[in-house]
Amino acid sequence: MDLREKIFNYRSYTPIPLAIAVLILAKPTLYSFSGGLLLVLIGELIRIWGVGYAGGATRTTSGVGGDVLIVSGAFAHVRNPLYLGNFLLSLGLCIMAWPWMPWMLLIYLFFFGIQYGLIISKEEEHLRGKFGSHYEDYLKNVPRLIPRISAYEKASPEQDFNLKRALRSERTTLINTAIFIGLIGLRWYFN
Repeated sequence: MDLREKIFNYRSYTPIPLAIAVLILAKPTLYSFSGGLLLVLIGELIRIWGVGYAGGATRTTSGVGGDVLIVSGAFAHVRNPLYLGNFLLSLGLCIMAWPWMPWMLLIYLFFFGIQYGLIISKEEEHLRGKFGSHYEDYLKNVPRLIPRISAYEKASPEQDFNLKRALRSERTTLINTAIFIGLIGLRWYFN
């Protein structure tokens, strides 16, 4: 198992040390809390939009998967909508807590870039091997992390959005995010 696969498999746990540091060093203000919360909501909405198309396939914990190439919905605008959502959601939580700024943002950007750079390269390698020229066309036309305005022309009409599936798949993320927001709120209240 190479480093990229290990990071992929443990991607849910790698942010924990940074999250603990953010909570310990938190110095939230009304402005940081409000601005950060807005980013958290945008990030989670992007995640729900993506998961509404991809379903539980995004929750693999034992190696890169993917039986179907999802190219509709959020995936028609950006290849990695869940990672874009993660970026905004986690950035929002850092801003809400306002710990050790601006250094914490630089630390966050550094570790996010390394982790997701490795994960995305592993996934792209897998998808190239599995879907060949169809994935190559998708790579050429849909950006990795910065969304394009117009949708991918070859989006698949049989792939549809399912809110119930999205909310079921996002349940753990929603609960963890709510707990983290609550802890930041408590730090703000007791500071």
